[in-house]
Amino acid sequence: MQLKVKTPAKINLTLEILNKREDGFHNIQSIMQLIDLYDYLTFDLTDSNEVSIVLTGTSNEIPYNEKNLVYKAAKLFFDTTKLTGNIKIHIEKNIPVSAGLAGGSTNAAGTLFGLNKLFNEPLSKKELHTLCETLGSDLNVCLEGGCLLATKRGEDVSKLPFRESSVSLIKPINLGISAKEAYTKYSQLENKPNYDMTSKMIDAIKIGTDLSQFLYNDLETAVFNDYKELQKIKKHYPHAIMSGSGSTYFTLDNTIQNLDGYWVKTDLKFIPDGVSLV
Repeated sequence: MQLKVKTPAKINLTLEILNKREDGFHNIQSIMQLIDLYDYLTFDLTDSNEVSIVLTGTSNEIPYNEKNLVYKAAKLFFDTTKLTGNIKIHIEKNIPVSAGLAGGSTNAAGTLFGLNKLFNEPLSKKELHTLCETLGSDLNVCLEGGCLLATKRGEDVSKLPFRESSVSLIKPINLGISAKEAYTKYSQLENKPNYDMTSKMIDAIKIGTDLSQFLYNDLETAVFNDYKELQKIKKHYPHAIMSGSGSTYFTLDNTIQNLDGYWVKTDLKFIPDGVSLV
């Protein structure tokens, strides 16, 4: 039996860090929006009395073993449901790696979603969300889709009204920034910002006013001065803002043009959905 799932990228319209938690993570408030840049997961399932998970894919930047979030998600699904089978998952990567676009998280959410469909939905949506929380902070956003307010460490999400918008992305080809690095550098800042742009963005979304003036990311403040590649983006596009922990920047228009040494994707748009069947 075969199934194909598309897993969208997300951007952070705002990302504000509130405090550090006892478990080492940070409490945040962030408005996340899914966009129509997709990875694709193809599932091939054959019957077996045991569990076998095999990953393949198009990217040489990610592991195809138990270190991959897709593998961890598949294992968690089988462990939770006590189901069995031989599953092969092929990952077609279009979302850049270590880019602040939730590429790994959306693939993992898509894996839980896809396996649940293949096995005729043994898990409720609430149970899927619980598994998503176990695996990472951004998975619930990718499962739910649309525009969401994310709180706690990012796993607690609530729907916001959907607004249509264009999106352009730009990322240094040879620079990826891990979330761990970005949050560590934020912790080292002496003067931490406190603007509460998230509440202003929520008002703008609900009222229908321009969103660009309220784009904001605390983590950009933490990493910007360390990377000339990010400074070059800001020089060419002062209104661009970093997504997540970087190194992707975005604008809510189509003004970004090709720049030597940078991956650029234009003519994208906000979408109201999360992971879904193809």
